[in-house]
Amino acid sequence: MFKLSEIKELIKAVDASTLQELEIESEGSRLVIRKPNKTEQVVYASAPAAAPAFAPVVSHPSAPPTAPAAVPAQAPVEGKPAAADANLHIITSPMVGTFYESPSPGAASFVSKGSSIKEKTIVCIIEAMKLMNEIEAEVKGEIVEVLVENGQLVEYGQPLFKVKPE
Repeated sequence: MFKLSEIKELIKAVDASTLQELEIESEGSRLVIRKPNKTEQVVYASAPAAAPAFAPVVSHPSAPPTAPAAVPAQAPVEGKPAAADANLHIITSPMVGTFYESPSPGAASFVSKGSSIKEKTIVCIIEAMKLMNEIEAEVKGEIVEVLVENGQLVEYGQPLFKVKPE
């Protein structure tokens, strides 16, 4: 079962990130945290599958709701046309977890902007539930842009790298 302090930490982490949903399963328990909007969070926790029980927990906002900041849709960057991105391959996260650019703290990054990669080249690690999952490139090419920061929480399907295929 999840401890209340762990759940509170996860709620804070999800709230501070761009994640909209976090789902964790551990020892027969399941925890789902969703951000339906900026003013509330809903948490559902369940016991083992034999006896499902759901208990919603809604946090109380400490400040009045604010309008979300406008996010421009893939606008051209530094004078480059948006069509240039159409030729790029995007490496996405296959799971929810924490993004690590290197195998250990202080070690060199697996890849960086300008790095040449081949299929099966390890580009990063995603830590999920204390398991380190090596993420491999699907194409041969050059890393054009790293889209996430080291230690950042990432969600399923979130773009991690832009690659110019060869």
